[in-house]
Amino acid sequence: MKESRKDASEIPEVIPTTMTLEDFLENDVPGYEYMDGKLVLKSPPEKHLPIPTTMTLEDFLENDVPGYEYAKGELIPMAPATRRHGKISAKVAWHLYAHIYENGLGEVYTAETIFQVGERVMKPDVAFVSTDRLDVDEDKTFPIPPDLAIEVVSPTDVHYRIVRKAFDYLEAGTRLVWVLDPIAKAVTVYRSKTDIELLTHEATLTGEDIVPGFACPVENLFE
Repeated sequence: MKESRKDASEIPEVIPTTMTLEDFLENDVPGYEYMDGKLVLKSPPEKHLPIPTTMTLEDFLENDVPGYEYAKGELIPMAPATRRHGKISAKVAWHLYAHIYENGLGEVYTAETIFQVGERVMKPDVAFVSTDRLDVDEDKTFPIPPDLAIEVVSPTDVHYRIVRKAFDYLEAGTRLVWVLDPIAKAVTVYRSKTDIELLTHEATLTGEDIVPGFACPVENLFE
């Protein structure tokens, strides 16, 4: 009988092993890397694949689908927030909230707030909209992108999708994007496609001219 090929979802992403680092270096296992006594799949199968839909951008804006974003005829599943993800999102929102409201700069929004970002519908983990752009109906979704979009990386996020998302924000008019990485405890700042900066835990994150006067040590966001 011909052996059936394993479905990608059945391929284990992490395999405990008795191999030592030296064993792995001498006897490589194709498709896997070695880390702390475990074999780790180089490219884990994507569990959250886009779902084609007949909905238009306008349909999605009028009839939100909880747990999804929209991009060019596809529903994009949003990874469930872990405790770490939720804690970091709350911390950055708290730091921003205090400064923004004290100085009357605008408003801060958290996850599930809908923004139209070009041909996409996004729900950033945290977002800032300046006062002069708040002249929109509060009972409807934002027809504009935020001034500042903040995304916290989830364990199931794929790097190229994170970068694509950041670029989509910028192309639609968002002036600044922060991507917080809980594992590296670092923030990638996107100002444009050619102006990207990585801030490690010893650096200070600032609001630049988008959130004037805001400054916060990067390490404070991951404590």
